[in-house]
Amino acid sequence: MALLAFHHITKRFGSLIANNDITLSLESGEVLALLGENGAGKTTLMNILYGHYLADEGYIEVDGTPLPPGSTDAAIKAGIGMVHQHFTLAENLTVLENIMLGTESLWSLSQKQTAARKKLAQMSLDYGLAVAPDAPVSALSVGERQRVEILKALYRDARVLILDEPTAVLTPQEAESLFSTLESLTKRGFAIIFISHKLHEILRISDRVAVLRRGQIVGSVATADADRSSLAEMMVGRKVERPSLDPMATGKAVVRLEGVTLQNRNEVPTLDQISLTVHQHQIIGIAGVAGNGQSALADLLSGLSSPTKGTFELLGQAVTRASPADIVHRGVGRIPEDRHHSGVVGDMTLWENLVSEDLRVPPVSRGGFLIDQKACIKRAERLIEQFDIRCEGPEAETKLLSGGNMQKLILARALSPNPGFILANQPVRGLDEGAIAYVHGQLLAARERGAGILLISEDLDELFSLCDRIAVIYHGKLTRSFDAKSVTAGQLGLMMAGQDPGDIELPSEQTIEQAKASISDTLQDQGTKIHAD
Repeated sequence: MALLAFHHITKRFGSLIANNDITLSLESGEVLALLGENGAGKTTLMNILYGHYLADEGYIEVDGTPLPPGSTDAAIKAGIGMVHQHFTLAENLTVLENIMLGTESLWSLSQKQTAARKKLAQMSLDYGLAVAPDAPVSALSVGERQRVEILKALYRDARVLILDEPTAVLTPQEAESLFSTLESLTKRGFAIIFISHKLHEILRISDRVAVLRRGQIVGSVATADADRSSLAEMMVGRKVERPSLDPMATGKAVVRLEGVTLQNRNEVPTLDQISLTVHQHQIIGIAGVAGNGQSALADLLSGLSSPTKGTFELLGQAVTRASPADIVHRGVGRIPEDRHHSGVVGDMTLWENLVSEDLRVPPVSRGGFLIDQKACIKRAERLIEQFDIRCEGPEAETKLLSGGNMQKLILARALSPNPGFILANQPVRGLDEGAIAYVHGQLLAARERGAGILLISEDLDELFSLCDRIAVIYHGKLTRSFDAKSVTAGQLGLMMAGQDPGDIELPSEQTIEQAKASISDTLQDQGTKIHAD
């Protein structure tokens, strides 16, 4: 008998059928990967399982017993645990307090912290999820926060773990640590549903893959019988090929940083004497473990901060004290790291988000004051068609878009003015194969038109496939840039772990996976603790 079974689950939101007659099962000790395009219905199905949504048709069984529908409490009592893509932790509480939250009666006069601390210590030891119980969550790295989320579920005696895009914000070594934890859990009989767009991770960790397309299960395959191309084709219904980088002669410099230092409020350098030049028809990649200054660099180039020392030239003009509006009006396209929090305003319509950076520019406004709504909607309709944004129209709320379509909206806003410089910060994080290929194609087309692009990414595969040159950032310091065809993944890996480029000699055949191992080993040797910016 299956540990978990979905029977003919259907869920509608108005005229949209998010899940259509889904039947699926999961065995004890199995990792089932749930794969599909953004908006395919994966998260909706998991929200039905966890009691957030009520299915219109069908039912779910746990160990052969029907699960009461629409009840999170019933799901937890049945042994279902969910780790959301966006963590749900109270930052002002400690790790132990977060884990205990909601497990005791509101009428209890005191918390039973001694017993809880003992149980947490044993779980940390059993599952290899080391955390400091008294540390405030606000002080934890992203990887540590995810451990707390997993421990929250295990503390409630979960037998089935749902992981929704669990590696979207993790560094390579944090992702590998997560996989080791999942392997340990399955050996103890836990069942895991792993939702991800990263095909290499699905092939690495899962036993079986179920593919959703437009709310329906279109196929299920043993992972041992699958490869990246077959999964991608099954997911989007057509053959998917990522665009390739063709050599081009570079033009004049569009960005020049010379000896730039940026200090935080405590006068600690977040960027330390960095120098960087980006030319027309060129993509420069920035590699690095999260928390080493990438956000500070992006803030500087976005106009959110100004250099403490050094010179900053943008499109031939010096920048001293800039603002985001000034940077955009100079001819910069910005693709921010977090599309939900800094990329769009979810409660605004598509057309409002599309014009949000051009409010004083014709035809958006008349005389710089009155917004010409009719012209804005007409422009939005053109961009929706041009960038293939799948939505109900320009007056729909942006928060209703899938992740991939939300990223297309940001691309439309950033690229449609044909900017001279593009800042692309983690542009494909959390996107499916089809959306990744689309975003990469748009960036390469902008490069061909003459834009200079700075691509900040933690994905070595992405950097090698898209970039002309790659530099590494470590503790706020930036190496010189290297030809992407001559530098090896192993060399980048050691630089990401802090080794001086001049001291590194590695065989050219070292792979990206070996590079990730080098990063992890070096960080462990140094006892380094990586924190997000």
